Amino acid sequence: MASSLKTVFPCFALVFFLFSLSEAREFLVGGKGGSWKIPSYPDEYNKWAEKNRFQIGDYLVLEYDKNSDSVLEVVESDYNGCSRGNPVKEFHDGNTKIQLDRSGPFYFISGADGHCEKGEKLIVRVLAANHTSAGSHSPAPAPSPSTLQHAPAPAAATGAGHALKLGFMGWLALIAASLIFVFAMA
Repeated sequence: MASSLKTVFPCFALVFFLFSLSEAREFLVGGKGGSWKIPSYPDEYNKWAEKNRFQIGDYLVLEYDKNSDSVLEVVESDYNGCSRGNPVKEFHDGNTKIQLDRSGPFYFISGADGHCEKGEKLIVRVLAANHTSAGSHSPAPAPSPSTLQHAPAPAAATGAGHALKLGFMGWLALIAASLIFVFAMA
């Protein structure tokens, strides 16, 4: 009986841990110290996005002053032309959480006059559900080999540290594995 428990419980712990890997993550746009504003350099947000791996179900979090700015999801041509006239979606709450619900590119620009032209815009490319880390079909450049994801600003490590969190199922698996180890050793 004890030997079968030593086999069954680690298998359950492994299953819970694998489920935790598929949980959605939250990405604070621009990194830990980031906020949705005119960036220090024009391509700052896209450089940040290129260093992250976005999957279906993940969330972007954009923080900004709702009295002076907003976020617009737009089509590619409106992104390229900084056209605010026909957004796909508009966000004005100052703390916007956007779920990435499909694979492919998402285009965002500032809703404030002149901000997009100064670089307050972002392209996020979401990996296909069947994507494997080797052989990406995404047109985005490969992210840096670093396990931790860093924002381009020198002082900011990204909110993508959330990508390293275990999530509920991961913690459950870790606790279960620890208990199994303790009882198996007794």
